[in-house]
Order: sequence, then structure tokens, then C-alpha cells
Amino acid sequence: MIRNETHTIPGSKGRLMLADLTYNDADPNAPLIIFSHGFKGFKDWGTHHLVANYFAEHGYRVLKFNFSHNGTTPDTPFEFSDLIAFSENTFSIELDDLKYVIDFAAGGAAMPVAEKVILLGHSMGGGISIVKAAEDPRVSALITMASVASFRNLWPKQLEAQWKIMGMFYFPNARTGQQMPVKATLLDDIDKHSARLNVLAQAANVTQPWLIAHGTADTTVAVSHAHDLKSMQPNAELLIIPNADHTFDASHPYFKDSLPAALHQLCKRAVTFLIENGLKES
Repeated sequence: MIRNETHTIPGSKGRLMLADLTYNDADPNAPLIIFSHGFKGFKDWGTHHLVANYFAEHGYRVLKFNFSHNGTTPDTPFEFSDLIAFSENTFSIELDDLKYVIDFAAGGAAMPVAEKVILLGHSMGGGISIVKAAEDPRVSALITMASVASFRNLWPKQLEAQWKIMGMFYFPNARTGQQMPVKATLLDDIDKHSARLNVLAQAANVTQPWLIAHGTADTTVAVSHAHDLKSMQPNAELLIIPNADHTFDASHPYFKDSLPAALHQLCKRAVTFLIENGLKES
């Protein structure tokens, strides 16, 4: 039977991260997939629960979590109710958060120890997962979905001068109508840790099995990002899904009980990819 557990994990700057574990109780020690959401995302967005169920039904555990500064709180996991925290987020903070989640999974205090950890990241969470896979030997495999190949080309370069002068820039959230504030400390973080936060350079350092998935109709992160990542890491497998958009045709809210065809194709290939690389239940 597929089960779900809720956990609270200490994150960056003392903030708590809400997480949930999806697993088949027949496979309590199955390999663990850690899912990292993207910018303006959260663990319960759209089809994320269906993706978790799919992997659980095929012999994996899935731990999805909210980054500590993603704008949600443990009490309001479906809403961006803490825009102050959102404004203070940086890529280094998210990398620390992901480390804390891996520590939690490997510690075995609240759940069976994860001896095989697979990172699954979407969009900006894909970039975070790439950097973490390159620097953390505890990661056994990597799957990225519509991942960015750079943290810096998601906004016009000419915007940065004004952003730094004003100290804040607002990103519109079309779904909620909110103006999401981001401090210029995000840019400072990239400048200060330019080598670590160079996603393309880090891609070359990924030694684990890696599946790069992207849709040709992605207007948020162009499919060229996937080709750039593949060029930096030729050993990675590239899965291009025709006509799939940035979320592989998922949406929020999502009321159906089955995955969109493009997302189902991705998940099906991901399971085969993991099995082919020896990452399946014992």
C-alpha cells in the first residue's frame, strides 16, 4: 500500500522545511528520490503528488520538500504567505537546504536510512540538484526536468544594474497575482560564489548516472538549456519530449488522477533509466 508521512526538517537560518515521504509499505528501504521544486514552486504543486505515487508504485521512496525560503511555511504549505523569507532566498541557501535534507535521509532517525539517494529537480531545482550531485558523493543518480543551465540568464542582463541600485526586484506570479520580491543579495550570492554556482561548469563534474529531460515547447526555460547541459556532460542521457511545456503539461491546481501524457512518458523513462543503472529496490 502506498503511504505518506509528513516530516519537518530544520533548514537554513533556523527556518523549518515541511517535507513528505511517499512509499510502498512493502518496500520501506527502497532507494530514495529527493525532489527539489523550482522558482515560485512548492512540494504540493500540481502533479507532484502523482509523480511521487508513480515512483512509489515502481519501487522507490520519494521525499519532496519545501525549500526554507520558498515563501511557504509549515502552517501554510499551499500559499506564499511569507514574502519576506522569499525575498531573502539565495541559491546558496537552497544548496544548504538540500544538504540538510540529504543529511536527514541518511541519518535514519525519522525514517529508514537512505543508502541510495537520487536527486530529482525541476527547473531551478534542477540547477540546484546538478550542483549538489557534483559536490556530494552521497548522491547515486540525478534526474533533471526542464532544468536551467544557468542561474543568471533567467532575467535580462541589463536588469541587474537597476536591481542592485534598488536593492529589490519583483517577479510577478501569474497564478496568484502576487509580486514576488527578491533582494539583490541573490545577485551578490552568484558573484561571491561564481564557481560553485556555475551550473554548466558543475554539469561537467557530475559523475553519477544522469537523465536530462526537457520539452520542446518550454517557453520558460528553453530546450537549448538541456542541449547545453548535455554538451558539458556527454555521458548524460538526453530525453527530449516533443511539444511538452515547462511542466510537461501539468498545471496547478490539477484535478485529474492520472499524469499528463508527457509527464507520464518522463516518469516511465526515468524508472527504466534507474533500473538500467542498478538503482532499484533490493
